[in-house]
Amino acid sequence: MILFTGAAGYIGSHTVLNFLDKGFTDIVIFDNLETGHIETIQTLQNICGNVKFEKGDLRNISDIEQVFQKYKINFVIHFAAFAFVEESMKNPSKYYRNNILGTLNLLDTMVKYGVKKIIFSSTCATYGEPKYTPIDENHPQSPINPYGFTKLAAEKMMDSFDTAFGLKSIKLRYFNAEGADKQKRTGEQHMPETHLIPNILKAALNNETFKMYGDDYNTPDGTCIRDYINVEDLAEAHRLAYIYLEKENKSNVFNLGTNNGYSIKEVIQACQEITGQQINVHIEQRRQGDPAKLYSDSNKAKEILGWYPKNSLKDSIKTAFEYEKLQQSRKISMN
Repeated sequence: MILFTGAAGYIGSHTVLNFLDKGFTDIVIFDNLETGHIETIQTLQNICGNVKFEKGDLRNISDIEQVFQKYKINFVIHFAAFAFVEESMKNPSKYYRNNILGTLNLLDTMVKYGVKKIIFSSTCATYGEPKYTPIDENHPQSPINPYGFTKLAAEKMMDSFDTAFGLKSIKLRYFNAEGADKQKRTGEQHMPETHLIPNILKAALNNETFKMYGDDYNTPDGTCIRDYINVEDLAEAHRLAYIYLEKENKSNVFNLGTNNGYSIKEVIQACQEITGQQINVHIEQRRQGDPAKLYSDSNKAKEILGWYPKNSLKDSIKTAFEYEKLQQSRKISMN
């Protein structure tokens, strides 16, 4: 049975969908629902009645031990983490306790119950300010915010557990996840929402002003450049990483991005084209902890996993737009 931690959230739920669509049924989801949604779990269980859900918190080792006692777990895919850069700058303790202690409790429990394979949801934030772009997996890791520190610490813990206990891990360093399930079964539901594209789309749908943080970066148009990767492509990468780790039983690390960067102004323009609406923009001060440029060299994942992104930036915006419209229509019908 595969244990998914944090799969009531955004990327985790899309990954469970990918596994279900490919015929996997022995799945248990562990989530404290602090940022995830019980409605997402119910959607996944409606698709496959065999999906199990256990509510608990990785910060309490007894919670996760009970799951390993109850089920025959043989593989872990670990999403459970706080993931907002700005929040991590304001409340680092929350991130250190959850992302580091929670991961340590999970790894200790895996060792205790003889589970030796894990896929880890990591991040390009472990690289910090890029020394060069595109960023490959050999780029120095010098995070500039607590979120990035905690993800790097988790990576290092997994390396140590490999040396000490033979626990094999695949670290997947995402760039900026965007988009939604094409069938609109799930999508982004962060509260508050911090990702760029859904916030632009909310502004377009509600005739609100979009707040853009900084236009004085050292980039061609002064706005941050990021690598936007479709969430369904990310989900597929997890399944391919699962197949690789089952076959090769070797630890490894992969960037997941498109090898291209888009500025915030370019993303706003693409959103305007897809929505057909002019979006009002107000320029705010820069946020702490935001590098000017982050985009990937993901060729290693292509060569070893056979993975490559199939969806464009506009594909991600289209599915995100359709899901956002669905969410708004549900709110209206409830009122």
